[in-house]
Amino acid sequence: MNITEKVSYIKGLAEGLKLDEATKEGKVLLAMLDVLNDIAYQVEDMDNDLNDMADVVGDLDDAVLELEEEVYGECECGHDHDECDCCGDDDEDVYEITCPKCNNTVVVDFDVIAAGGILCPNCGEPLEFDLSGLEEEDGEE
Repeated sequence: MNITEKVSYIKGLAEGLKLDEATKEGKVLLAMLDVLNDIAYQVEDMDNDLNDMADVVGDLDDAVLELEEEVYGECECGHDHDECDCCGDDDEDVYEITCPKCNNTVVVDFDVIAAGGILCPNCGEPLEFDLSGLEEEDGEE
């Protein structure tokens, strides 16, 4: 039994009591039943609207999921991306370099290394990179 059916049942019980609208108590009880009836219909309307919105949100969620699969592809490991670290979020490798002068750790990408060097952002010491070791490692794989 939903809320409007329950209110209708209570209204039926009140009619069975044959409340007198001429008395103060009768007026109050009948007015309360009318307000209760209005509230029940408004709650039912809001419930229907909420169900409609839930359907729309579900459809949007499905559409976003399809779009994500289209754009990002599926994980080859078969795990849920929210719980799987195998596919990493980074598209390119980054390297941590420690400055020999101040021991500050600097994170750089391959483009910075390919340029040959940078200045340490902490102390200004020139940091130079030797690419010969990287090329040999790539050839071994």
